Amino acid sequence: MEIIPAPSPNFDARTAPPDMLVLHYTGMPTGEAALARMRDPAAKVSAHYMVEEDGRIFSLVAEERRAWHAGVSYWKGERDVNAVSVGIEIVNPGHEFGYRPFPDAQVEALIALIDEVRGRWEIPDARIIGHSDVAPDRKEDPGELFPWARLAAAGHGLWATPAPAPGAPLTLGDEGPGVFALQAGFHRLGYDSPPSGRFDEATATVVQAFQRHWVQDRFDGVADGATRSRLMALLRLAAE
Repeated sequence: MEIIPAPSPNFDARTAPPDMLVLHYTGMPTGEAALARMRDPAAKVSAHYMVEEDGRIFSLVAEERRAWHAGVSYWKGERDVNAVSVGIEIVNPGHEFGYRPFPDAQVEALIALIDEVRGRWEIPDARIIGHSDVAPDRKEDPGELFPWARLAAAGHGLWATPAPAPGAPLTLGDEGPGVFALQAGFHRLGYDSPPSGRFDEATATVVQAFQRHWVQDRFDGVADGATRSRLMALLRLAAE
């Protein structure tokens, strides 16, 4: 696997070894534009790697350094996600400029890159996540078209497709122990979702982010049976 050097000045020192992998889409019209932005000192953004649609991989920041990719974020109690993660930008115009499926060459290169990164660092499957997982109120990437199931089949990340749970969907305005349990499950998985028992806008946002990653055929923020059963199955997998 060839990795093309494209150094970015946008980094600082780590405070701990990385134990998390955060995947993004570039969300710009072209990969060239995204690469230029991440190398621009004035932009103050970067990632460790960028994977082009044709499978080319660019290295911007050494893994031993803290790249600036996650922004205000949270996962599993960690609020400085940049400090403990490797960030990979995947070229795709995103929802603003014409979101589209990720080509096979790109996904294959990404899997090979993740193989190498995980060979150097201890990164559990439960800590391979998307930008929308760590910042659900701000971000949608890499989005509902990203092939998370394919990554999991290659050995990277969590995936489960159990039968839908029984019962009525939980939605905005609902209250009670069912909502409390749902929020507690999301919080245990990693989301910033402290349980209150009230299904508010913040809860709907977390549900939608979860669905973009682990349900994908619907991402309306309504916790239906498929959403709830997948959450429970993922919690069991994460505990193994």
